[in-house]
Amino acid sequence: MLVSQALDIINQVKPNQVETLADLLPLSLIEEAYSLTDTVTLRKRKLSLESMAWLLVGMAIYNDKSMADIVNMLDIVDREGKPFVAPSAVIQRRKKLGDAAMEALFNCTQAHWNREAKHPTWNGLTLLGVDGVVWRTEDTPANSEAFTRQKGTQYPQVRMVCQMELSSHLITASAFDDYAVNEMTLAEKLIDSTPNNSLTMFDKGFYSLGLLHKWQTTGEERHWLIPLKKNVQFDVRRSLGRNDKIVKLSSNPRARKLWPELSDELEARLVTRMIKGKEYKILTSMTDPLRFPKEDIGDLYGHRWEIELVYREQKQYMLGNRLTLRSRLPELVKQELWGILLTYNLVRYQMVSMCHQLKGDYLPYQLSFNGSLSHVLRLLVGLPYSTPGAIPRQIKHFHEMVESLILAPRRDRSFPRRVKPRPQRYARNKKCQSA
Repeated sequence: MLVSQALDIINQVKPNQVETLADLLPLSLIEEAYSLTDTVTLRKRKLSLESMAWLLVGMAIYNDKSMADIVNMLDIVDREGKPFVAPSAVIQRRKKLGDAAMEALFNCTQAHWNREAKHPTWNGLTLLGVDGVVWRTEDTPANSEAFTRQKGTQYPQVRMVCQMELSSHLITASAFDDYAVNEMTLAEKLIDSTPNNSLTMFDKGFYSLGLLHKWQTTGEERHWLIPLKKNVQFDVRRSLGRNDKIVKLSSNPRARKLWPELSDELEARLVTRMIKGKEYKILTSMTDPLRFPKEDIGDLYGHRWEIELVYREQKQYMLGNRLTLRSRLPELVKQELWGILLTYNLVRYQMVSMCHQLKGDYLPYQLSFNGSLSHVLRLLVGLPYSTPGAIPRQIKHFHEMVESLILAPRRDRSFPRRVKPRPQRYARNKKCQSA
């Protein structure tokens, strides 16, 4: 049986439907997040700190608009007859809010939405994926001092690592820092927020016995799965069947110094598969062959690529291929990134809600993100100006459109990895003869 067939059917209890703009991002969650960071919101202003959360959502989806236009477009403040909010007021309120409050708001909302989503499981485990991405910031003196540049680039960059639930694409945790910080260092920050009874899939670039050991031993039933890197030495302890072995991996002194809890040896399961004549080896902590069949483990890794689609949806669809973040200060860059993740989860949770309207065993990732984003955009703009009597009709139309969002089955395509030549500053002189 394929893994996609083995996934449990999504719980039939429907999430709460949207009736007002506040239902998309509940005020109670905003207040809870602000209270955790001692963010003061008592003073009444035109630009309240509660409304700043909606401003950051607008920044992520209306990236071609100015700050003042976004404030007025979403009607998130009482404009008192004025058609304009001064840009300086927006910047000052963003500084007042800070990035810690937005991080707390992201964590509160993701916990609430992931809990309400009723995620399917595989053999009792929630399927998660971890991978990294790089964001480009404005080339300002402050950003240049806080963030380094990749060789051959002109912009300061931020490295981000996210953890995602694979069926819904909801982000469960994230960590980001300067580009010079290693991905495994950022991945370590996600360990404490990883849920119990879960399976996290990594790219081979995250191979570290110290990281994998801590991931497995922190909490209960926190399994991992990763492709075997080349030149990794191991000893076979026993065979579970053809192309299915229990192996011993030995740690080195440097790894034990970085990870004091790491022992000299780590036991793992090695599953080998042949796909179109090519051999693939996968390491995992799931050593029980009865509970975790070899065939399913081989199929699982293909689902890790869902997180690659997440970054494409964020950069291409949500931000419209706007390659550079708009913030000009490091703390506002971090705040903007938390706003992007919050907005992405907001759209994805609505896709989870719409998925319950479908007849059949559909998962949220089988719906079009681009189409769903367009519907949410219309809600963001329309609901603040709607009369109470018109809202149910808009919501009904919103959910009735779900059938048009079903994606066609993906084609079986292959894109082999190739090393592309690095762009050169000057054109090559083809007429020049080498000595």
